[in-house]
Amino acid sequence: MIAVATDVRQPETPAAVDRSDEFTPSFVETLDELDVSPEFLADLALKTVSREAESTTRSVATRLRLGIMVTDALLDRLVNEKFIEKKGVVGLHNYRFGMLERGWTKVDRLLAQSSYVGAAPVSLATYTEMIVGQVRNRSGVSQAALEEAMAALVLSDATKKTLRLVASSGRSLFLSGPPGNGKTAMARALVTAIPGTLWIPYAIEIDGQVIQVFDRHNHRSVEHGNDDFDHRWVKIRPPLVVAGGELTIQNLDLTATNLPGRYDAPFQIKANGGVLVIDDLGRQRCSAKELLNRWIVPLEDRVDYLTLDTGKKVQFPFESIVVFATNLTGGDLEDEAFLRRMGCRLAVRPPPPDVYGDIFHRYAESCGLTYDPHLVAHLWERYRLEDREPKCCEPRDLIELVIDLCHLHDRPAELTEEVLDLAWDSYFGLANRRPTSGGRMSHEFRPGAA
Repeated sequence: MIAVATDVRQPETPAAVDRSDEFTPSFVETLDELDVSPEFLADLALKTVSREAESTTRSVATRLRLGIMVTDALLDRLVNEKFIEKKGVVGLHNYRFGMLERGWTKVDRLLAQSSYVGAAPVSLATYTEMIVGQVRNRSGVSQAALEEAMAALVLSDATKKTLRLVASSGRSLFLSGPPGNGKTAMARALVTAIPGTLWIPYAIEIDGQVIQVFDRHNHRSVEHGNDDFDHRWVKIRPPLVVAGGELTIQNLDLTATNLPGRYDAPFQIKANGGVLVIDDLGRQRCSAKELLNRWIVPLEDRVDYLTLDTGKKVQFPFESIVVFATNLTGGDLEDEAFLRRMGCRLAVRPPPPDVYGDIFHRYAESCGLTYDPHLVAHLWERYRLEDREPKCCEPRDLIELVIDLCHLHDRPAELTEEVLDLAWDSYFGLANRRPTSGGRMSHEFRPGAA
């Protein structure tokens, strides 16, 4: 199966049925409706007041992402317990507050236990119910959506069918093959085909510990359209989380911050509802076999077990599509137990002449350059003479070098044999030429074939 990255500008995916509104978290009007204890929330409100020079009911509500009435009830509780005092009226249900000595003493104790100050968290049970419900009731991926999502790639029909199955079923995907042939690009494009949006919380509370889930680097928020929802949740696009050679086994567990009682969610939790790409499998700081063994239970049971600093193990939902992209072969992995649990496998191969020409043609046109099939025939001959195996990324790389060379010499960008040869020598290096009499290239490129 051929999967090829051309890096042509990605178009917008056609509108799909978005069922996220069916799961919109209801606006919370009273403390009794919250899924986290009032004691925890009151402590969080107290820490919030201590951080503000001019604290009001509305400012605390904004930071906690709770309604004004719920926040008012929490602050009244603190006033009654002599932790804070009311210092004036700002408006209806909106007062100014100041800290009392008794409150400062309690804040010091609270911060030693948990430094978290921010959006009020949700419970793990609520998070699990929401994520599982949204992902497993999501609309299937249409053929049109997949075509649009993969428009920047040159793919065989068989590959497209596999990718559509992966996107619709939530099964994981094992991509193997030589580097530079579109594995990572295909994995990145896969998330675009997933329809709709989903709700995730800013944070989760477990036994007084807070796990931050929402991450502006990995999550793209979406406006909801009205204000009538629980603002502890944020609506996002299906996320794409990529972990490469920096990944360790420790990164797949709860990551304690330098501050007490506060964790960052690991990669796989941030990827729930979307795609997690384990890129360059085999180049991580741990062995490939160790890393693969870590995924056996989550892939089979769709749950993962993470550990708090206290030693307590906690079950989390595992609802992401995991894409393993590797240059290793099945023999290198030697882990049939893992491969057996993979949903789908795709072998990505170097491009034959027609696919290479198609990539070159499309990328040249996307850069505003005139395509001449004889130029690709010229390149293909150089591959043959130097016994090089072509890669799908090389048409893009060579064309970009041509543009840079033309810019360097203050001339309009154009594709000619002369400039392509200069680009070739700059890309592969004159010292790395490997001329042979026959070469490994078994295909002949014919102008007009692409």
